[in-house]
Amino acid sequence: MLDASEAEVQAAVDHLRSLSLVMETSGGRVMRYSHNVGKVLGLPPQSVALLAVLFLRGAQTPGELRINADRLHRFGDLLAVQAFLDELAERREGALVRELPRAPGARENRWTHLLSGEPQAAPLPATAASSAAVAPDTGSLAARIERLEEDVRELRALVESLRGGARDE
Repeated sequence: MLDASEAEVQAAVDHLRSLSLVMETSGGRVMRYSHNVGKVLGLPPQSVALLAVLFLRGAQTPGELRINADRLHRFGDLLAVQAFLDELAERREGALVRELPRAPGARENRWTHLLSGEPQAAPLPATAASSAAVAPDTGSLAARIERLEEDVRELRALVESLRGGARDE
């Protein structure tokens, strides 16, 4: 669950408004907002539905996307989902989604959004992680620990900068 103050929410909405991704609508007693991402990026509603589900739920197969996007847009079949994913991946203005390599043991490839940059490498599946734990290679294990420690340092710096930015607003 997201725990945000009213000021934090208003700051986020104001930032989205500055990017024209959100518009104010008449609201009576309270201000109401509507999204505008389809118009800003020049996308049809089907593509907006797929992006929203990928953004909220993470990487998914076309079948999972068809099911999870059903409330936003009802796709006729998997070919329709695949066609819109391909269109989003091949946009002249820049790709918004990317097909990930098939994970070991998986039947289908997953797709991810690129709205927040390139996707990070997927974690090892449980079977690969457990086999690595049985016979660790000390050289690669030390390098992996060093990479993880660097990632933690970067994440801590990012959290601190976000905390500082939230206080300033």
